[in-house]
Amino acid sequence: MAAETADGPVPAPSRPPRLILGSASPRRLDLLAQIGITPHALRPAEIDETPRKGEVPRDYVRRMAAEKSAALDLAPDEAALTADTTVAVGRRILGKPVDRDEAAAFMRLMSGRRHVVLTAIALRHGPRLSQRLVETKVRMRPIAAPELQRYLDMGDWQGKAGGYAIQGAAAAFIPWLQGSFSAVVGLPLAETAAMLAAIGIHPVPQGDAP
Repeated sequence: MAAETADGPVPAPSRPPRLILGSASPRRLDLLAQIGITPHALRPAEIDETPRKGEVPRDYVRRMAAEKSAALDLAPDEAALTADTTVAVGRRILGKPVDRDEAAAFMRLMSGRRHVVLTAIALRHGPRLSQRLVETKVRMRPIAAPELQRYLDMGDWQGKAGGYAIQGAAAAFIPWLQGSFSAVVGLPLAETAAMLAAIGIHPVPQGDAP
């Protein structure tokens, strides 16, 4: 029964939207779990991820996150969280390598120098789309040829932007970063948590998640 005051019934608090993660990435699912968030459903978005001619990395990664969001069909009580991560060396976008040779070329390009990892997140709830872009600077130490071959043999480069995952075998090559570690993995947790809280989605105790 609804509570009442002298002015009449007190409206029941509105329920937060059900969170849809627009990604098939187990890394992003694990990252959300770290902050106590369990999506109601996974709904990967299929889009063309080809950069446009002359498109700079920051514009590209923002566009990817927004287009992934737009590609999802949502019910009125759902909110969609999408993200995109790319590696940039200057104005060059290093996407997911198509084969071992391209992965080797990416790693050689980053060896002994700094690069930037850009992760854009988009949260769509009703007619509103909120976005954040998180930039992290990463330094990769010089990688000797035998080390590179051993790394490529492991296959950890497959399906990874720039040809590496910072939480994987390539961690041995990265002595320094400035920014968000979780953003390099695939989802900036502080920014994501703040955006979700703004629409009423908060961490829940383990075992209480839907």
